[in-house]
Amino acid sequence: MDHFFNVKTLDQVLENLSRFECMGTEIVSVIDSTSRILAQDITASLDLPGFRRATMDGYAVVAKSTFGATESNPSWLEIAGEVKMGQTPTFSLKPGFAAGISTGGMLPVGADSVVMIEHTETIDENSVEIYKSVAPLQHVIDASEDFAKGEVVLQKGLELRPPEAGLAAALGYSKIKVYKRPQVGIISTGDEIIDISQIPGPGQIRDINSYTMAGFVKEAKCIPRLYGIIKDDLAALLTTCEKAFKECDMVMISGGSSVGIRDFTIDVLSKIEESEILAHGISISPGKPTIFAKSGNKPLWGLPGQVVSAMVVFKIVVLPFLNKLKGQSNVFENKLKIPARLSRNVASTQGRQDFVRIRLTKQADGLSAEPVLGKSGLIKTMVQADGLLEIGENVEGIEKDSIVNIIPL
Repeated sequence: MDHFFNVKTLDQVLENLSRFECMGTEIVSVIDSTSRILAQDITASLDLPGFRRATMDGYAVVAKSTFGATESNPSWLEIAGEVKMGQTPTFSLKPGFAAGISTGGMLPVGADSVVMIEHTETIDENSVEIYKSVAPLQHVIDASEDFAKGEVVLQKGLELRPPEAGLAAALGYSKIKVYKRPQVGIISTGDEIIDISQIPGPGQIRDINSYTMAGFVKEAKCIPRLYGIIKDDLAALLTTCEKAFKECDMVMISGGSSVGIRDFTIDVLSKIEESEILAHGISISPGKPTIFAKSGNKPLWGLPGQVVSAMVVFKIVVLPFLNKLKGQSNVFENKLKIPARLSRNVASTQGRQDFVRIRLTKQADGLSAEPVLGKSGLIKTMVQADGLLEIGENVEGIEKDSIVNIIPL
């Protein structure tokens, strides 16, 4: 037990991110690529859309032929033909001529803009009047306006959304190389923890952490694997942890991370093959008793048993390491914060980073950040919270009406 308390600051813990590598890669179809992390740069093999196309129904024209056109003094143009959808025009346009075109149609050579159908009137089959002038490239997408040939359009490490999958499809990528999704082993410990199907007796509580942690892992687009509840038995916990370690890419044990006589997590993690204890204690609140270890490329975590502490530690500490494993380029996704005005004074203790649960409410002058007060064993403080307010370790507190940045939950 001489590891305790090897307390590290949050920054010291996060410095260990460089000691872990991304997962291996696999090839998936573009239809299955959404929410996966790209493991290759995707380069445009051609200009996109590849031809000058109309964005409105109307007439393709040479823009200067319409200059000065008004309802009282329209431009008269000769109709050179009509553009068929999906076909390359067999004619070109000169000033003084127009061609009927539909949205998405390919402009004839020489044409550089489109007049909306609402601003025209067909005189006969050979001529049309234009009632509003257009500028070059108005109502037109140019051949390489979306992306140019040779341009890196999607960078390695990006999480693919439906728009990115669509872009890959537009460029002809039917298969995409992505990082494998990490599997995360989740173990709950404690004689007082019972299955959710049971009725708690005196001193007992249903297993909450298995399900909140699994939910966070799924939210991170990774795969949770639950290994059940292990009572306060060193041998049983070691056996289960070794199994999870072999089958998963990260292991989280909730409970048993403090200094109680039956808190075995630190001993178990120390016995994992070639493990290294990197921190036993992080100077944050809630969550100080957190244990952090590694073996090979696998992070191992001993999370606090208190549900709120475990959830805060996952969002603030564990998630960046999970993002690193899954290949995400921006591992600190919590850096996207929401500005709000603090509704009351908030005290803090110097020497640690505090994470205060916050409820956001809309006010006339913007968002108000209202602290949700309560102990780390009260899950309602997280249910009622929209985000977390981070208070630095050298700050004694934050005054009412200060503008603060909230980490969204």
